[in-house]
Amino acid sequence: MSAEVQSRRPSQSVGSAQPLYFNSGEHRLFGWLHHSLNGLKADVGVVVCQPFGYEAICAHRGIRAFAEAIAAAGMPVLRFDYLGTGDSAEIDPQADQLQIWTQDVLAATEELRLRTGVRHVCLLGFRLGALLATLAASQGNTVSALIVVSPIITGRRYLRELRTTRMAASLGLDPSEPPLDKADARVGGMEVSGFALSAATLEALAKVDVSTLQSRPPMLVIESATMLAPGARPRLPEMQGCTIRVALPGLVEMLMTPPQFAQVPKEMIAVTLDWLLKLPRQVPAMPDRSAGQPIRESNSIGPTNELTLAGNASAPEVIQTERPVFFGADALLFGILTQPPANEIRRRAVILLNAGADHHIGASRLYVSMARRWAQHGYVVLRMDLAGLGDSGTRPGRAEDDVFPHEAVDDIRAAVDFLRISYGIRDVTLAGLCSGAYHALRAAVAGLSVNCILMVNPQNYFWRPGETLQGLQLVEVVRNPGVYRERVFSLTAWKRMITGRVNILRIAKIYMQRPLLAAESTVRDIARRLHLRLPNDLGTELEEVVARGVRVVFVFARGEPGIDLLKLQAGNSVNRLAERCRIVTINGGDHVFTRSGPRAIMEQVVSDELFARPEWLDKPSANLKTGGLKFE
Repeated sequence: MSAEVQSRRPSQSVGSAQPLYFNSGEHRLFGWLHHSLNGLKADVGVVVCQPFGYEAICAHRGIRAFAEAIAAAGMPVLRFDYLGTGDSAEIDPQADQLQIWTQDVLAATEELRLRTGVRHVCLLGFRLGALLATLAASQGNTVSALIVVSPIITGRRYLRELRTTRMAASLGLDPSEPPLDKADARVGGMEVSGFALSAATLEALAKVDVSTLQSRPPMLVIESATMLAPGARPRLPEMQGCTIRVALPGLVEMLMTPPQFAQVPKEMIAVTLDWLLKLPRQVPAMPDRSAGQPIRESNSIGPTNELTLAGNASAPEVIQTERPVFFGADALLFGILTQPPANEIRRRAVILLNAGADHHIGASRLYVSMARRWAQHGYVVLRMDLAGLGDSGTRPGRAEDDVFPHEAVDDIRAAVDFLRISYGIRDVTLAGLCSGAYHALRAAVAGLSVNCILMVNPQNYFWRPGETLQGLQLVEVVRNPGVYRERVFSLTAWKRMITGRVNILRIAKIYMQRPLLAAESTVRDIARRLHLRLPNDLGTELEEVVARGVRVVFVFARGEPGIDLLKLQAGNSVNRLAERCRIVTINGGDHVFTRSGPRAIMEQVVSDELFARPEWLDKPSANLKTGGLKFE
């Protein structure tokens, strides 16, 4: 089946969400259009304005749930990525993001009108997105209503909050390491949890106070109920064309909890739907701006539904394209495909796999940066969502946001087949951070036809059925004893233990398992020397993968527990593999490389490893050279 046929199938389903690109000024934004499920022309549509940075990563599943619920109630929804975020085009690092993103909201509002014919558009904004929605609503009469969730009222207060978050994150950094944040190196800029705000943006935020705005449509304000008295439940008053305020649970669980643990705020969604369904009777009639105009064709996948990316300063003639694709059985799986220039004849590809439950843009939008960089060097890059993650569908009976789904290898196989059949790819690399590294390894061990696996900061190498992320992991056994030894002399740690806030049983299990793990490592080394095959033997698996001609690369931030776990579980096999199993460490990085300086170094290291072509790859052999375990 061709790429075009596979890609078109989902857009033909009534009511399904459709990926699309649309214009905002001279730039292109990526979004998802959720059509009304009742098949009738709706009078009200909703544009979702996302929060900033890591909050947007955490809230991805919750925001998708909001959009799907509103569409099911009969109203179309457009959720989208601002310029320089998500899958949209890049932004000038020095630009005023506040101004540009406000214009993006207005562009999305107009796009929803043109594609669906709705007369009223309500903006649904979360945190900084709520501030952007309020600013956009104050500019003209294009917005009929606002729903703001935990809105940012004053920019100064928000900046103080960001600086506090940034300061807390820096407490765990090695003070001997030099400051490497590129965003801060730009005059007056700031980076928070891997996401940058320019100096112009900080200056604009410092002046914003939306409470002073004169023009505001009817508004529903949803605040967090964290501070409510136990058992208190606010009621939704009748709408009277003014601001309605409610306090509801679920904000922290949706916006400020890591994606693999984030929850859908069902009560917030229910209140939002109730308010929206009353909206047409409460807002003044607005001119039907789509009258006399054909509704824009919304069949979203096609030759024109793509993003064109120009090259960099050193190679401006390099033109790439990005497009959304569906693949796999019943087109369940979704990804964004970045393609090199049309005249590229080397059929090479990289598949980027989800880091935890982050969707396909990766931690700190790392995968977008990598994909666009590698496409400049002739690679087709697919950043995909495994089933149940990001924007892929969920298999019947399976959980959403399952970081280690049993069918992950099947999903990766579908991606490899899709690239080989539809794009003539001959050379495939699997790459990923954290759990993405784990899945790359498992796919190679399962015998998938791949040429290279690039693994960044894997924290485990085996996942047993029935395990949960809340359970005791081997990475804790490797890492935590040293942490606990440091806390022996901490008065705070002793107070936590005395007051029962420390799980002593869990600590005891960690100390008991550490010597057992070391003993098991010794037994496995002996078994390998005797050519005895033990179950779940990482060393033997790596030897077999390399013997098939697959290049194996591990990249770690210095101090990552995955390094010690690799030594314990693979043992002497890593030494024998030598250059066929590369291990590189990077100073100054955390687990997901949130700081731009170490992240840039990691990107360069991984890119160099991807572009390298060792001589031994052209002469695959089962005879493995002996060599030392090297950390570069």
